[in-house]
Amino acid sequence: MLGLKLPTDPRWVNIVEKNIDEILTDHAYCEQKAASTAISLIVSFPEYTELVEEMIALSREEMGHFKMVHDLILQRGNTLGRDRKDEYVIELLKFFPKGGSRTTQLVHRLLYAALIEARSCERFRLLSEELEDKKLADFYHKLMVSEAGHYTMFLKFARKYGQLEEVNTKWNNLLEYEAQIMKDLGTKESIHG
Repeated sequence: MLGLKLPTDPRWVNIVEKNIDEILTDHAYCEQKAASTAISLIVSFPEYTELVEEMIALSREEMGHFKMVHDLILQRGNTLGRDRKDEYVIELLKFFPKGGSRTTQLVHRLLYAALIEARSCERFRLLSEELEDKKLADFYHKLMVSEAGHYTMFLKFARKYGQLEEVNTKWNNLLEYEAQIMKDLGTKESIHG
């Protein structure tokens, strides 16, 4: 369903289980960045009313997820750590050339967002199936369903605002590029890395 060209090695869950506190901090910031992305799309493309409405709802939902993760961190007797660079996103954002028409810029941002949500969904599925901590596994199962909805929403908007054939070609090319990035990742206690 997600179209990812390179699945995450299931052994990544072993890394996560040894570093739950680190993954929770990374995850909290991922949720915060997702909310920021939604707000940024509103600010950058206010004339797309349907997109704005969806991004308002998404920003609220993502901040709700941030709170859920933050609450888990506090329940575990910890505090939110500092944010770290997301190597995955940094590399991903190099794919499309800068510039172009407003529509092109919008489509590229929507495709990036769709792919980040798809990879998050895939990782959450792994965590929901493989974590020994059943409370955390259930938590990630619920979030997996949410991420799948976000992925399809962003892809739907990209296909709506761009030319379908061109968008599909860009999407497939981005998926191939992302698979190359993933070959060097999956060894750290981060949602994407």
